[in-house]
Formats: sequence, C-alpha cells, structure tokens
Amino acid sequence: MQKKDVAKAYFQNLRETIIRSFEDFENIPFTRTPWNHHSGGGGEIGLIRGDVFEKCAVNFSAVEGKKLPMQNKEEPFYATGVSLITHMKNPYMPTVHMNVRYIETEHSWWFGGGYDLTPMGFPDETDTLHFHTSARAALDVIDETLYPSFKEEAAEYFYIPHRKKERGEGGIFFDKYSPSTFDEGLQLVQAVGSSFLPAVLPIYERKKDHVYSEEEKKIQNAFRAHYVEFNLIYDRGTKFGFQSGGNHEAILCSMPPTASW
Repeated sequence: MQKKDVAKAYFQNLRETIIRSFEDFENIPFTRTPWNHHSGGGGEIGLIRGDVFEKCAVNFSAVEGKKLPMQNKEEPFYATGVSLITHMKNPYMPTVHMNVRYIETEHSWWFGGGYDLTPMGFPDETDTLHFHTSARAALDVIDETLYPSFKEEAAEYFYIPHRKKERGEGGIFFDKYSPSTFDEGLQLVQAVGSSFLPAVLPIYERKKDHVYSEEEKKIQNAFRAHYVEFNLIYDRGTKFGFQSGGNHEAILCSMPPTASW
C-alpha cells in the first residue's frame, strides 16, 4: 500500500472507534453526511446532538488538489485526517478538540495534529492533570522529549492574542512532523490517536451528573465565544479547509451550538 492509503485506513478506523465510544456514552447514533471534494476525494461529517453532547462532530476527510493552501507555489497535494470537537451540555464538562492528519505533496510528506482541553469557565486541576498525564504517557513510550516539546507548541498555537490568554488548559500539538521513516510518523500519530479516549472519557464520566444552573450556562456561553474567536480568526486548520475548497459545513462543525458576547 502507498503511504497515503495506509494513513487513510488508520484515520478511518480511528474515527469509527471514537464514534462508537461516543455513541455508547450518549446512547444515540451519529448522523453521517458524506461530501465530495471538487478536485478529488471527499469526506464525511459525523454529528451528534444529545443530552450529554450538546453538539459533537467527528469528521473524516481525504482530499486532493492542485495547490497546497497557504503555499506560494502550485504543487499537487493529498490530505487526509480526522477532526473532532465536543461541546458538552453540562458546563462542567470541558470541550475537547482533536485533529490528526497526513499531508503528501510531490516531493514531501508529513504528519500533524494533537488534542487540547478547554474548560468553559470551570477549570478543574484533576481534569487537567489526568489529560496531560495521558498525553505524556503515550508519547514517552516513543521519545521522552516529545511531550514537553508538543506541550509548548500547543501553548503557543492555542493562544488568543487579542485576549492575551491560552484558549484552555493546553494539550499537545505538532505540525510538519516528518521523521526519517513513514512508519515512525505513523507510530506517533497512532500513539496520539489511541490515547485520546482514555484522556477524555474518565473526565466526562466524573462530570456528567454535575449539577449546574442557568447562570453557569451563561458563563459557559461566554467562554464558548472565545473559542469561536480563535477558530475563525487564528486557526490554521480552518483556513486550510476553506482555502483547499473543503466542505464549509464540515469546517464549521467546530462552532459551538450557542455562544454569547
């Protein structure tokens, strides 16, 4: 199999694993909407709206084009990956984002992605510690220098300049990861992908029955607004999606169901 086919197959399997897990947690099925890309390939939106996940998207894409977005020269590319976002009904359940991707051009290839934790007004040290401990454990098996490096990259990337703060409690982030062999890159992405559910589900299990008020929902909506600002103004993934001619509904799945300013 070609590298891009191996990466695509892994991302498809990872997505199905996450969808099944979230369906079990919410006890309702995802709605799936396939879409085609104008220059080749396409993807599928997976969306769930329920009593726990107020809005959750777990999307897959595998597209190709004539010019890699945000590059000066015209160069054919192939991009595949999984992107997900959770917006929880309970304000005490934090939003979690994950993206893992593989991009290939005529002369190069690389992996990118990561995941991060964003409490919506109600941070919890226990949640943050568990989330980061899970990420570190997954990466330390490969190389103990990866977690501190990726943690720092996440802090720099998920920063909202006009608010002078990080988007949330951080996580791990990496881009253009191209080690000496494809298998090494795939191993890293698999470590990130396999550690995602263990990093998130225990937090959600602890918080799903937490009592909250309408006043706390208002606080949640105010912090969701900061999330919107980051994604629409600064996020490179959003820009890549639009500039590559991606499906706008899939790209905007990252938006919360409600927000307030």
